[in-house]
Amino acid sequence: MQKVVLVLDCGATNIRTIAVDTQGHIRAVSSVPNNTQPDPYDPAYRIWDVQEIWGKFRRTTADVLQKIPAGQIAAITVTTFGVDGAPFTAGGEMLYPVISWQCPRTIPVMENIENYIPLEALYEISGLQPYNFNTITKLIWLKENKPEVVEKMDYFLFISSIFLYYLTDEMVTDTTMAGTSMLTDLKNRGFSEEILEHIGFSSSLFPNVCEPGTVVGTTGRQAFESLGLREGIPVIATGHDTQFAIYGSGAKEEVPVLSSGTWEILMVRSGNVHIDPELLRQGVTTEFDPIPGHYDIGVQWIGSGTLEWIRNMLYRVEAQEKGIYDLMIGEAEKIPPGSNGIRVDPSFYPGSADAGTGMIAGLTMNSRRGEIYRAALEALACRTKKSLGILEGAGNFTARQLLVVGGGARNKLWNQLRSDILGIPVRVVDQKETTVLGSALFALAGTGIYNSPDEARQAVQYRTEDYFPSGNKETYELLYEDYLKFFESRK
Repeated sequence: MQKVVLVLDCGATNIRTIAVDTQGHIRAVSSVPNNTQPDPYDPAYRIWDVQEIWGKFRRTTADVLQKIPAGQIAAITVTTFGVDGAPFTAGGEMLYPVISWQCPRTIPVMENIENYIPLEALYEISGLQPYNFNTITKLIWLKENKPEVVEKMDYFLFISSIFLYYLTDEMVTDTTMAGTSMLTDLKNRGFSEEILEHIGFSSSLFPNVCEPGTVVGTTGRQAFESLGLREGIPVIATGHDTQFAIYGSGAKEEVPVLSSGTWEILMVRSGNVHIDPELLRQGVTTEFDPIPGHYDIGVQWIGSGTLEWIRNMLYRVEAQEKGIYDLMIGEAEKIPPGSNGIRVDPSFYPGSADAGTGMIAGLTMNSRRGEIYRAALEALACRTKKSLGILEGAGNFTARQLLVVGGGARNKLWNQLRSDILGIPVRVVDQKETTVLGSALFALAGTGIYNSPDEARQAVQYRTEDYFPSGNKETYELLYEDYLKFFESRK
């Protein structure tokens, strides 16, 4: 009988249960929307309602179990977004809701982080950019605003660990989730007592740190009664979705991966990393890879969110039509390289960290919307090249190709521009569920079906589509140099 693992995937947009077989094929999937809720203590703030999410897992798992015989399930695991979690007592009582990464309450905390620890020192230890949603800001907010909660708190559980606890009655901390907190030390792959001491906490706040692929326990009575899962199924620790997306893409060490969506996240798995203040200013963040001894070094910026803005503004009449992007791409393909002098600063997308600072330059009375769209694609490809150079310096490697995954990978013109401007092959991985696949590979290894995640990954047949530089090397080198000057002028 073909064995499967169940991946409980808690995303910001959807809650899903997905069954993945031993060759990485998805055998069943069920999905329902996810959403934040107003904080019951202050409706201006946003939280994740854990019981609501658990109820949604109940629905999606019941749906999948109608398609997958119970005897096929070899293991269960949980993957989700990073940083978020909640205070718990040792007896399992949640003392305050899970503060969402979308909540504005922690913005002033990060703005004033140097009241606790110098920012450069914090970055040098943790390797993380000072995003206001990092776990460190939530603990400080609780300390400053809910001291009675902190007084009762025995443990802080990341959101993936909360669901692992519901499945097994065991409290653990996965290293990939810990690595998103801004509370860890890159050098020892564990929590930093120095950082925690500065903010008034201890590493004992985080229970039983374990590596991805570890058997946390087995499904108990609550999992049976809530989700309909038989008791005794191994539950395997995985965690932060970004890390498992990179691993699930099939990327080997020092092969950069671009996850292309509303945000572009460019990361590389590397055994080499160095942290200095210049990388802080360049936007480099470094997290723990699922495999010990490796790091995931990355930068991110607004990606297809820019293109969605252009669609809504310049293709308003056709915006809701099914083939809208085919229309946009078709118009852009008729425009020569350089977009007839139009330049786009893609940071103009509303909602980005530097919203309102972008620009569309070079417009004339004869400018067409296809020129603006192509210029945005060129600008984003130039941003990728600039970011890749930063990443190569941080990881001490030279990129020979770029792997692209995510929704933006379906845009053939964009892929070709990436290859032309980067001057290296671009390989599109036709694997729509790289996060779920990466998580499943560790679960398959954890339950003993494979000896290691790498062996499990070798059983997956990846389908790819390759793009190569078209030969207009000088044209695109000049375009890139022009964009570097344009970006610099916008500072």
